[in-house]
Parts: sequence; structure tokens; C-alpha cells
Amino acid sequence: MRQTTITKPADVARQWFVVDAEGKTLGRLAAEVAKVLRGKHKPTFQPHVDTGDHVIIINAEKVHLSGKKMEQKEYFRHSGYMGGDRMIPIKTMFAKKPTEVLNLAVKGMLPKTVLGRKMFKRLHVYAGGEHQNHAQKPQVLEFCSKGIKY
Repeated sequence: MRQTTITKPADVARQWFVVDAEGKTLGRLAAEVAKVLRGKHKPTFQPHVDTGDHVIIINAEKVHLSGKKMEQKEYFRHSGYMGGDRMIPIKTMFAKKPTEVLNLAVKGMLPKTVLGRKMFKRLHVYAGGEHQNHAQKPQVLEFCSKGIKY
């Protein structure tokens, strides 16, 4: 008879990964990054325990959008007041804050709970090709059609 092991928060060993977003499709990249942030790539994954790792995304400004999304996609915000809705085209968002596009895409794929907000804090997005997390010695993370390659 096998025993199921329960992962405890103190037993989680966090790793650091760096992902190059150049030429990658926005939604596919965000889905794979969300899996790593949640910890679904580990055999010790438990939905109620935060087992995820840190992810650094570089070259966020060079991410690719499929179809006509660059002309048609808009982000919706509302202030809470009457007539306080704001529609921001993705083209404008890319010009002003290219990191925010990836942040919103990954945040939408994480759980909408306290656990999801903790996971989101481990995402580090940079517009250019350089990052400041060299001291953590991040491993390069490649995504292929069959999943994640370390």
C-alpha cells in the first residue's frame, strides 16, 4: 500500500528560471509561465500549497501577438464611477508599458485567491534583454511543443 506524501510549505525548494520572450506568442508564453509559477511542473504539486518557482521574463517588448490582436485587442478598466470605463488599446500599452502586457496575461492565468497573489509576486518582467537577478543564478527555461525543457 502506497502512502501519499503531503507537501508542506517549509519543504518547498524554490528555483529561479529566466525566459526569453523574443518571438514567442503572448498567450502560449503566459500559460507556460503560469504553470511554473504555480508549481505544476513539479511532481510534488499540491493545489492548496504554493510550490511554484521564480520566473524572470526578458525581452517583453519583443513578444508576438497572433492574428489582428495588435489592432483590435483592448484592455478594460473601470474607476467605479458612472462613465468611468477606460478602454486601452494593446498597441498603446506596448508603447508605454511593455511589461504590463505580460503581467496582465500571466495574472489572468493564475488563481484569483490569496495563493494566486503570492504566486504573482514571484514574476519578474523586464522590457529589455538584461535583468538584475544575476545573484540568484537563474536557469534558462525553454518551452517546446511537449512542455518545458530545462
